[in-house]
Amino acid sequence: MVTTEVIVWGTPRAKAVLATTIVGSGMAMLDSTIVNVALPRIGEELGASVAGLQWILDGYLLSLAALILVAGSLGDRYGRRRMFTFGVLWFGAASLLCGLAPTTELLVAARILQGVGGALLTPGSLAILQSTFAREDRSRAIGSWSGLGGIASAVGPLAGGLLVQAGSWRLAFLINVPIAVVCVWMARRFVPESRDETLTGHPNILSSAVGAVGLAGVTGALVEAPARGLDPLVVGAGAVGVAGLVAFGVLQVRGHKPLVPPSLFANRTFVLANALTFLMYAALGGVLVLVILQLQTSLHYSPTAAGLAGLPITVIMLVLSARSGRLAQRVGPRVQLVVGPLLVGTGMLLLRNAEPGATYLTGVLPGITVFGLGLATVVAPVTATVLAAAPDRYAGVASGVNNAVARTGSLVAVAALPAVAGLTGKGYADPVVMTAGWQKALLVCAAAAAVGGLLALGTDNGVLNEVAPEDRPQGPPADCHSCGVEGPPTHVRLAR
Repeated sequence: MVTTEVIVWGTPRAKAVLATTIVGSGMAMLDSTIVNVALPRIGEELGASVAGLQWILDGYLLSLAALILVAGSLGDRYGRRRMFTFGVLWFGAASLLCGLAPTTELLVAARILQGVGGALLTPGSLAILQSTFAREDRSRAIGSWSGLGGIASAVGPLAGGLLVQAGSWRLAFLINVPIAVVCVWMARRFVPESRDETLTGHPNILSSAVGAVGLAGVTGALVEAPARGLDPLVVGAGAVGVAGLVAFGVLQVRGHKPLVPPSLFANRTFVLANALTFLMYAALGGVLVLVILQLQTSLHYSPTAAGLAGLPITVIMLVLSARSGRLAQRVGPRVQLVVGPLLVGTGMLLLRNAEPGATYLTGVLPGITVFGLGLATVVAPVTATVLAAAPDRYAGVASGVNNAVARTGSLVAVAALPAVAGLTGKGYADPVVMTAGWQKALLVCAAAAAVGGLLALGTDNGVLNEVAPEDRPQGPPADCHSCGVEGPPTHVRLAR
């Protein structure tokens, strides 16, 4: 690996590089939470149906999940600062298109483009830290990045509510433009370029393209089936999607340079931990979207109040995630992998009390609090378990798989959950219909979380302690200072 210089912790250059990566990744974190708060106003102004709102969220998740595995390798080959800067520029330009979109269809298209930028800049942030900081300073740099970057997740709902309420939902996207400009200037001024000169050939774009087609087809079928029925378009999209996912699997098993080495899936703990990740983030993604709609539609919260309602989750995770990671490292993760999802499911059941006439203290806060405690218990340990279950040389690939699995779980939940809950057309705007769908959705999500906890019984409780300290991936998630709720941290291959 070649880098132009090594940066030492505590120097002005180190602070500038750290700030640059925080601004870039924080922009993406901020956007992921702001958009949820803006959804009701978007639907009202653009006349969007439930399917339209689903596509606004899933368009972003689709391109992000499809490209996250290959995005890190692009930086390794062509320059980490270059790809990070390109991703920030792309994200900012796509955000501008989102803010100016006159129709639901154009907004969805812009969100798909925004997801491409998010896939490029997210792994680039950590790649820069790991390749430019001195080896002994990387854990501290990544911990600071995670903790300070988590502030964006905390600020996002409040900022989204204030922007939507004081101005327009369009500001929730347009705010990214000046942030992107500042971030690009900082990157070009302070961040040294680095790349891995030992890498040869080209990244496996074919596998990513095939996987994207598969995800798009399945997502399209799930979103459109409730309104269109099993018409030729829905059936065709579903068939193409399934074929694409099968082809992706075949390419990984028989391809020359698979994105995901098949040997990883020979490890039972790796498989079960990723299955838990899928179920957890599916349940999480579905609830975090619907709770905003429920609070604004059925409980008549303002956008700002709806954004603030979920703040205890972020606060709990900021305070407890690092402790949870250290506990799992010390005693083994299995208990937390079982108890965490069960707490999440319990919190979801308590949130069924968030119905018309309920107060925040009795109808919302108890469920939100238990929900947050469950997330803080499980998020850091499950990602650490995935990394520790993989050989050290596959640390970056393993974390990429885990992140892609988490995004795909959210993608599938947003696509399928409204139909399962009986929310179709513009039913989300009717408090009676929305409440009935909300309560049914919570039962489904609680069951998914509980199944994830049961799967964790099959994991190896000693897996975290079997990795020698010098071979253990540095920084989060083993000591995750602020594991985000939108997805696990994206790690890259360690430079050795």
